[in-house]
Amino acid sequence: MNSNATPTRQNVVWWRRPWIVPLMLVVAAFLAFSVPPYLTFDPARSRLEPPEGNDLYYPLLVAHVLFGAVAMATACFQVWPAFRARHRVGHRITGRIYVYAGALPAGVLGLYIGWHTAAGPSVLVANLAGSALWLVVTVIGLRMALKRRYDEHRRWMSRSFALAMSIALSRVINVPAVIVLTPRVDSAFGGSEELMRNTATSIGVWLSPLLLLLLTDWILERRRPRRPARERSAHEPAGRQQWSNA
Repeated sequence: MNSNATPTRQNVVWWRRPWIVPLMLVVAAFLAFSVPPYLTFDPARSRLEPPEGNDLYYPLLVAHVLFGAVAMATACFQVWPAFRARHRVGHRITGRIYVYAGALPAGVLGLYIGWHTAAGPSVLVANLAGSALWLVVTVIGLRMALKRRYDEHRRWMSRSFALAMSIALSRVINVPAVIVLTPRVDSAFGGSEELMRNTATSIGVWLSPLLLLLLTDWILERRRPRRPARERSAHEPAGRQQWSNA
């Protein structure tokens, strides 16, 4: 047996992916901060003010938060290589939970919540676009799995994971955005602190999914298997091979 052989996926261990523990800690911290106020079912504790006269908004917001929490928690197991390789049944179970009890209902409810945002038209469009895109890439990833096209399934579900995590990054981006924009309240925002905060929120909800999707596709391209030189040359036109050998 060759001791220098490359480890297979089944031999992957968690500590060879040092990002998985920090990822789970970040998700746990975000959920511990974001979810508890909604477990009281008290609209007064909501971080988003329900629109006046809309009795449906708050219950759907609570459902959106809870489904989103399920999506974020189960997504960590979906992108964990050691868990995926060693516990395939567990991977399939958490995958179904992620899709059917997380991403899909959270995305659908996100369309309603986004449409009724009080943070201005830019945030409204960003929320609608983000929720719709999350639904689309998740459905595509699910279809790839059903067709047993697992490499494409992994790529699309990685994008779905990125969109699921964008809510956490948007909260992080809001902090420096507010710091940068606060000195301009009187000049650029006409003295309106609310307009300034809406603008900072807009920056976060637009920038976070864009950055995470770009990062995800960059990582996916880096990990794409490269064809051997002989295989590449075999697929090249004969004229091109002759030219390269001239």
